[in-house]
Amino acid sequence: MKFRKRALFLMSAASLAVLGVCSGSQANHAWGPYHWARTLNPFSLQLGNNLSGDWPTYLTYIVADWNTPENAALNNGANAEQLQPWTQPPVVRTVLVSGTAGLNCVAVAGTTQVCNRKYGGTGWLGLATVWMNSTNHIIQGTAKMNDTYFASSAYNNPNEKRHVICQEVAHSFGLGHQSTNGSSQNSCMDYFANTGSNATSTKSTRPNYHDFEQLQAIYGAHTDASTTLKSTPLTTALKPSVTDDPRTWGRLDHQSANGRHSQYIQKELDGTVAITEVIWTEETAEICRSCDHRNHKPGDVKP
Repeated sequence: MKFRKRALFLMSAASLAVLGVCSGSQANHAWGPYHWARTLNPFSLQLGNNLSGDWPTYLTYIVADWNTPENAALNNGANAEQLQPWTQPPVVRTVLVSGTAGLNCVAVAGTTQVCNRKYGGTGWLGLATVWMNSTNHIIQGTAKMNDTYFASSAYNNPNEKRHVICQEVAHSFGLGHQSTNGSSQNSCMDYFANTGSNATSTKSTRPNYHDFEQLQAIYGAHTDASTTLKSTPLTTALKPSVTDDPRTWGRLDHQSANGRHSQYIQKELDGTVAITEVIWTEETAEICRSCDHRNHKPGDVKP
């Protein structure tokens, strides 16, 4: 019963975060009540580079974007407010390290492991998972890009790749989406798609002012007595059951109206809770906008 109450709280909070849209000058797109535990600000989060092909280049770009907000925010401003440079030091600093996740991109405690490969015709384009302990602190994360689809002409363009990897990695910071209607907020944390007629657009490929504002809101007001970041002794968790296989993601908690984004919640055997955020391909979403796309079979098409 205790877990059920906590799980319901997590689901409700996460759903509100996914639905959040920033308005005026106040960012409101935390992914949920969870964040990395750390004893000081700013703090450094290790990003494990398990990437191949041209993906390491895009990872290098987004590391620079998140570490230099004065450049990233100015690039993407859609209005006068977003054109303001974020003048404070970033509260989250990303540090690129060699990946240790292996072929299956297994989570590594205290880090976010970033991976790509041909995961197959699962319907998903990008995938982010974070695991939380009993105090809602993130203990590990993964960000995955599915080259089964990125190898196709529909998605194989630099702007879509940069948008997706920027968003999946930033989910592991604790960021949710700025909007859910498909419009560009000029942030990689929106639902805009850099495909089709938008393939040459650089909109939504980098973070903007509101993303740094939200990170400050999540982390700036407090620190913790201990840390869940790598470089300190951590309790070794069981091998996660949540993988790139949609059948392992647990319960569907929320799905966007256009069917492109879904969120799942799963309790692991060691008591941690895994939250998985999915970007589906347009072809998968079109089959049935309101359906759980895990039930689709390869080759399914819109009736």
